[in-house]
Amino acid sequence: MQYRLIGDTMPAVEVILNRGEGMYTQSGGMAWMTEGIEMTTSTRGGIGKGLIRSMFTGESMFMAQYTATRDNALVAFSATVAGEIIPIDLAQHQGMILQKGAFLCATPGVQLEVTLTKRFSAGFFGGEGFVLQQAVGNGLLFIEIDGDRVEKDLAPGEVLYVDTGNVVAFDSSVSYDIEMIRGAKNIFFGGEGLFNTRLTGPGKVILQTQNLKEYAGRILSMMPRNNS
Repeated sequence: MQYRLIGDTMPAVEVILNRGEGMYTQSGGMAWMTEGIEMTTSTRGGIGKGLIRSMFTGESMFMAQYTATRDNALVAFSATVAGEIIPIDLAQHQGMILQKGAFLCATPGVQLEVTLTKRFSAGFFGGEGFVLQQAVGNGLLFIEIDGDRVEKDLAPGEVLYVDTGNVVAFDSSVSYDIEMIRGAKNIFFGGEGLFNTRLTGPGKVILQTQNLKEYAGRILSMMPRNNS
């Protein structure tokens, strides 16, 4: 299997498959493909897993599998917003924890599972719910980020504080928690919300410069309102 990333503002990944090779994505994730690609749809793990994935992670209940029926067949997947697409070889990781909406596509050897945050406070206050996604297995995983990427390699015990909306993914070896901002003035007048995400190494952390929720909120505040 070969792939190439194309585009800058709204990127896509084109994957060239030989006979029998495949990729899967959430329903509606494919952008274009050539002849020689067969599509099948399933929940990848049963109705229960599909429902949990849909309810808690924001992904579709059904996943679409694209399998090559001949050599050099091509299928492409595009990002949903302006940003970047990052390939991750899971053979070099023991698993990656993903933010909602970060998953784009993967080879069949990658399993996408729901996972509970390690501490109740992280799920309750973190803005991402109690359930995140965990990608495990062997194969290529493609994730999408909003804006530009920033990668940090945290040493054991090294701590990084991040706004939750700027976290994309991190190694399963990185612990994840939420801490309240200190100081009454900071809480009421700082404009940064009540909580920050605390990531503690060791492991890789992938961040994004764009916080889509904040951006959408600013756009919404500028929309004309009908006061009648």
